[in-house]
Amino acid sequence: MTAPNEQQTATKTAANERQKLRVVGWLNTVVDRLKGWSPTICQKLFLEKELVELCYRARENFWKNNVKLDIKGPIKICGDIHGQYEDLLALFELNGWPPETKYLFLGDYVDRGHFSIEVITLLFAFHVLYPDKVYLLRGNHESRPVNMQYGFFLECRKRYSNALYDAFQLAFYCMPLCAIVNERIICMHGGISEDLVDLKQLDKVERPCDIPDIGVIADLTWADPDPNIQMYAESVRGAGRVFGPEAVKKFLSTHRLELVVRAHQVVMDGYEFFADRQLVTIFSAPSYCGQMDNAAAVMSVNDEMVRSLT
Repeated sequence: MTAPNEQQTATKTAANERQKLRVVGWLNTVVDRLKGWSPTICQKLFLEKELVELCYRARENFWKNNVKLDIKGPIKICGDIHGQYEDLLALFELNGWPPETKYLFLGDYVDRGHFSIEVITLLFAFHVLYPDKVYLLRGNHESRPVNMQYGFFLECRKRYSNALYDAFQLAFYCMPLCAIVNERIICMHGGISEDLVDLKQLDKVERPCDIPDIGVIADLTWADPDPNIQMYAESVRGAGRVFGPEAVKKFLSTHRLELVVRAHQVVMDGYEFFADRQLVTIFSAPSYCGQMDNAAAVMSVNDEMVRSLT
């Protein structure tokens, strides 16, 4: 005869399994709807409460991970997307869909383009479904002061409400800030920081957090390389700093790393090297905002640390 406590445990376990299956089924439905979407079909694929729940589940996943992710290849590394949803679908078609292909995205999913909601919804859904296959870092546009100005706020308000916008912000404010791939490649949205003297500092970052104008978090999301200096200087952006080739060399040596991979800037070929190929900028939104003639790129890293760009 089964004891009452054992029966309760078995009942609870069965209920949890049913809930997991329900969530997985729902997330797969979200992905399927988004795969078949185009701007000519409709403007609203989901109920607001569905997207709010997705934001909550993504935030919970971000909280479970450290601010600094440790990831093993093979993996595809992608730069800015900026609301260019059809280009995101093309990226997956060309490079493979999760979970068969593993991805690390470097931030700036929203603003500028017209379909930020679709972009971030698909990426959040993939991350919640496959947390060990789709990794999402925070960019400077995953911050209320920025995306309030550059399109995401108005998109949410026009198509849904301020409440959905707030739900996305709560998720953004818990996102990781950098990743180490195969123990040798450091990835972030912006750039390196003079204030980051030990990577263990990142373990002390408390979330949810805003992005300040100065300091490690600001540099990881805002900093840019500058060939006209050697070390560090103030940035004209008003947030983060700029850094030169000697700063990159010293940073990599200090932290026993080989390469910096970052995004944040439009580069015409989709990628651009800096500091004797010790740093590469990746940008994954082609024909940016419909105003530029830039290509998009994705970086592939295999198990043996062989890197290629497509």
